[in-house]
Amino acid sequence: MLLPYPAEQVPGLPDGLELHTFDGDACDGRPGPPPAELLARVEMLVTPYLRTGTVLPFLGSMPRLRVVQTQTAGVDDIAPHLPAGVTLCNARGVHDASTAELAVALALASLRDLPGFVRGQDAEQWRSGFYPALADKRVLIVGYGSVGAAIEARLLPFEVEVTRVARTARTAPQGPVHSLAELPELLPHADVVILAVPLTDQTRHLVDARFLAAMRDGALLVNVARGAVVRTDDLLAELTVGRLRAALDVTDPEPLPAGHPLWHAPGVLISPHVGGSSSAFLPRAQRLIGAQLTRFANGEPLENVMN
Repeated sequence: MLLPYPAEQVPGLPDGLELHTFDGDACDGRPGPPPAELLARVEMLVTPYLRTGTVLPFLGSMPRLRVVQTQTAGVDDIAPHLPAGVTLCNARGVHDASTAELAVALALASLRDLPGFVRGQDAEQWRSGFYPALADKRVLIVGYGSVGAAIEARLLPFEVEVTRVARTARTAPQGPVHSLAELPELLPHADVVILAVPLTDQTRHLVDARFLAAMRDGALLVNVARGAVVRTDDLLAELTVGRLRAALDVTDPEPLPAGHPLWHAPGVLISPHVGGSSSAFLPRAQRLIGAQLTRFANGEPLENVMN
């Protein structure tokens, strides 16, 4: 088993496993990738968080590899490189609390213009005024998986009206979930649209000129999904004329390069893809890894299987 953390940091590990560490920089404390003789024995790999690229060069050098466990909910960065026959599991549930917190924080910060207050403080200016509240807003959550449900749970105390959208229509404990096909009818009624979908062929550039045109004047787009879910040039066009606002934890391209027009577009708030990067991440990730290794060792079905 090749893990990104020392065994003593992972709770609930079963006995009898051969455990090694690779954190993206060093293997078992020695700089560099795992040696070939170790890779030849690896049956389960847990990828380093936000450093998937460090394992891609040797994915094909593990003939006994059976399972890859990511620490991210999205797997678009590793799925195309997975050897045939290898099971891929994501970290569904690990990032729910952290990402949902940020989604709500971005919506509140944008609506109440917290960035303007910070700039006012820097300039020693008292920027009083009248600002939109989140209360009474109609919020459309596009991508009603575990993260979307966590976002709704944190939104409800703010007295909002939530509409849920997922790939297919269904009924959830909180109420009906609409399908992506219904978006043209739903978007004109939303004050805030929160994106929490995985990046797939179906969702790449889901938010294009047509999607944005269907949003009501003055609406806020919040993206805590993936940057490529939004067609950046189309969003820039709407921001530039001031018809829409946006709060983005992810962008396309990413990282957003210096000089890119999105940095200074009117009405945009940008955070540097930190939806899952909080103190809530590590204990949840390590519990998931321990539980998955136990299932693997006992021959039990794994959770969060993606393929």
